[in-house]
Amino acid sequence: MRPIATWRVVDETESLPALILGTSSDRIGTSSGNAYTAALAKDLEAWTGLPIAPYAGIYYGTEEYEWDAIGGLLVRWDEDWASYHMWDGRNFHNMVERWFAGGHTLGLLLAELDGRYSLGVSWTWNFAAPWAQGGEAP
Repeated sequence: MRPIATWRVVDETESLPALILGTSSDRIGTSSGNAYTAALAKDLEAWTGLPIAPYAGIYYGTEEYEWDAIGGLLVRWDEDWASYHMWDGRNFHNMVERWFAGGHTLGLLLAELDGRYSLGVSWTWNFAAPWAQGGEAP
């Protein structure tokens, strides 16, 4: 088991993207190794009127000791549903996600691996304190 962590180093502003660093297991389909990523992400709805947020970045994987370009797009369909379309440097993956109160999400992932597709399910839980999500501080 390898650690998964994401750190938003710089918050997005009205004119500049967020800078996000991360680590996880290497890309889908590798038997071992870690991945390290750096990406810029920007919500473009204020500029375009469309509920989209693209990201682009770089990836370093220790399975094959190589760098790749990564990127993707978040589309918010409404306040509870979104889809993610992600390029990991070699394969394209799509996920539909439902957000729930309290920071929980349930997702259905269609992952590509060299032209073959697999379905998966994800469940996430946000550990942030309520006041970090806009609620009242204790």
